[in-house]
Amino acid sequence: MKTNMIAAAVLALVASAASAQSSVQLMGTTDIYAGGIRMAGDAGRRTVVNSGGMTTSWFGVKGTEDLGGGLKANFALTTFIQVDTGNQGRFANDPYFSRDANVSLQGGFGTLQLGRGLAPNFLPTVIFNPFGDSFTFSPLVLHANVPLFNGTGWTATTPSDTGWANQITYSTPRFGGLSANFHYQFGEVQGSNGPHNVGFNVLYFNGPFAATAFYERDQISNPGSPAPFATTDTKTDWMVGASYDAGFAKGFVTYGRAKSDRLVPEAKTVSLGASIPVGSGKVLVGGAKTRVTPGNTRDTWTLGYDYNLSKRTDVYAMLMHDKITTFVSGTSYGFGIRHRF
Repeated sequence: MKTNMIAAAVLALVASAASAQSSVQLMGTTDIYAGGIRMAGDAGRRTVVNSGGMTTSWFGVKGTEDLGGGLKANFALTTFIQVDTGNQGRFANDPYFSRDANVSLQGGFGTLQLGRGLAPNFLPTVIFNPFGDSFTFSPLVLHANVPLFNGTGWTATTPSDTGWANQITYSTPRFGGLSANFHYQFGEVQGSNGPHNVGFNVLYFNGPFAATAFYERDQISNPGSPAPFATTDTKTDWMVGASYDAGFAKGFVTYGRAKSDRLVPEAKTVSLGASIPVGSGKVLVGGAKTRVTPGNTRDTWTLGYDYNLSKRTDVYAMLMHDKITTFVSGTSYGFGIRHRF
């Protein structure tokens, strides 16, 4: 009932705001696939119809107001949704507006944003791999952001989710293809030296070449209500990456490390990939290798084809193999459709 009331309130907001100004939009992406999933360490394969094969499904409202003098006010309220069941969120107890809940001022100085938004790791990770923001089939995204709950002990390398609540984000203007985002997440606990998250990313685009880097130092867990890690742990995570579009193919490469100041293991991840235009779509191939010291090594590779039916709708087929040393390997496949509105 609570979820239904929130959804109704959002739709009412869209209707009233749209009548007042044309810059408020209802938008989102619905993505659903059918297939079989068996990750490394799984006892068997699950046959599924699941949401979010290539993009985590979401919807919401975004808007902007021209304040004059080159200054704009922006807002975003967007939520994830599982379109196979209709359940809100990415998983149980995911906050309603866990994708975006923020307001910002934008001008010649850049953009200053307050509220829930992207973490520093997100854009570099999803832009610099051929499978984009696929939390189902992208090897790099899986290693960085998706824990395994099957006895392998895989907890993902990103310290604190792909979105941060209670944060201030400053985004610079673009200087000749170069831009940066600086993030600070408040712990909202007593004491000025309480736990917090801090990080930044840099993005560079120049013709066919692009490069990136990000760094995070995290003491707050996400995506729920911020709270200190139980061990008062401090985790760091960084990555560098590049891509080059030669026309006949676009190549991707990244390298990164994640480490805890109290826990011994350190994770080192390298990824390679390519996107190859074929017909009205692209052949996608890529892999990631993460070595945990001390611990296991994980190798994941995916091959697929993404075909564009229109500018907003595509269909895809993916085949993935996942292996963690000392555990049984797994092979997954999926056929899906994605629509943006």
